[in-house]
Amino acid sequence: MFALVLIIAAFCFGMVPFGLYVARLVKGIDPREAGSHNVGATNVARLCGAPWGVLTLALDLAKGFVPAAAAPADIGWVALSCIGAAAILGHAYSSILHFRGGKAVATTVGVFLALAPVALILAAICTIAVIWLSGYVSVGSLTLALALPFFCLLTGNWGTIPLALCVMLFLFWRHRENILRLDRGEEMPWLKGKKKAEE
Repeated sequence: MFALVLIIAAFCFGMVPFGLYVARLVKGIDPREAGSHNVGATNVARLCGAPWGVLTLALDLAKGFVPAAAAPADIGWVALSCIGAAAILGHAYSSILHFRGGKAVATTVGVFLALAPVALILAAICTIAVIWLSGYVSVGSLTLALALPFFCLLTGNWGTIPLALCVMLFLFWRHRENILRLDRGEEMPWLKGKKKAEE
């Protein structure tokens, strides 16, 4: 019963659309109606400036980290994975946003920062490197999705591997439009200056 309460609490906390509130407070705009039409940190940064994107990133990360870190360790890996999954799904399918939401990358980072920090750090290093080299946040996000199961296995975090595999599939599904835009050469680069210099 206690585990169920924590799962519900994680889902409810995950539903809070911090990106929407930050964008409205700072610029008076709805990020769902501009840019990539997403309430995530990347779109908020494009619309409101990098510092506000970083704030949104931190808040979205907290949505995954706090519930996973607050749960007692002896609750078991199945329950911990369900708590992490609930936070991720709450962010992606928020009832406040009519069951729409962000891509859930930051919330995923928060969950694994609590449950498998070494694996997450290694995956994050790969992600940052790919974003820097490619100029695309979406490519970095997909790299994170692929790297998490590998590094959970490599670091011996056996209990998190099922969640990491499910999250990998989920993040690819959430980024399906980005994948199509990348294939067509229409994806919006984050590091615009770097891309232009290379061209």
